[in-house]
Amino acid sequence: MRTARYLAALFGLLQIALASDTTADGDTFVCQHPPYRPQLISTSPLVVYLHDFITPEERAHLHRATNGTWRRSAITSNTGGARSAVRTSQSTYIPRDPVLACIEDRALHFQGEAVPRASLEPLQLVRYAPGERYSFHSDWFGNPAYTSPAAGGNRVTSFFAYLYVSEDMTGGGTNFPMLEPKRDAAWCRILDCDDVYENGVTFRAVEGNAVFWQNLREDGTGDPRVIHAGLPVVTGEKIGMNTWTREAAPWTDGGDQAYPEV
Repeated sequence: MRTARYLAALFGLLQIALASDTTADGDTFVCQHPPYRPQLISTSPLVVYLHDFITPEERAHLHRATNGTWRRSAITSNTGGARSAVRTSQSTYIPRDPVLACIEDRALHFQGEAVPRASLEPLQLVRYAPGERYSFHSDWFGNPAYTSPAAGGNRVTSFFAYLYVSEDMTGGGTNFPMLEPKRDAAWCRILDCDDVYENGVTFRAVEGNAVFWQNLREDGTGDPRVIHAGLPVVTGEKIGMNTWTREAAPWTDGGDQAYPEV
């Protein structure tokens, strides 16, 4: 069962140091996975909060690499990716380099050794300026046109990591309206405890941290309980990163090309 596999991986994590490499801007980079800390939010659906999942060095590199590459985010439609008032952020795909490969390795390892690299979509970066948002949506596809074996099947899991959060940022949380709220004040460092109980769970944007969740039920159908939203940024700016794992493995090299957005 998928949930059992992810929970086994969650409590059996190993940290691995990889060989050094050089990025496109000439910097020497050593892939050293940080001692990140998982915090279980929900078992059904499976949602895990990951403290310190992206290192400061990785965040700084990705922030630099996005310079001048942003474009208006799109969503899937019957005619492919299209702009919509539902999603008003900016997004980009940057060339795969040693830093991205290191983060990919970490995301794969978290999910268990059986998950191949070729099942990962290219990592997508997203930027939210004041007033920008992504209204309620699912990461899994409801349209069979996007879930064929050639397309990689459906999205099994998602990571959303916070790469940059300006000091003056307000708003901009990630809301899961169908998750059970947490009442204990100990959760308030990562959750918006000022939000009303009926709104479910809203994750604060904390640099370096990430949220992982399972998109599909055990029968392979999309789980409506992981519908979520990127709430509007009120002041400041945030940059996040989407990492999606598909059911199939059609991308033999991990891929650099973009795929239909959702």
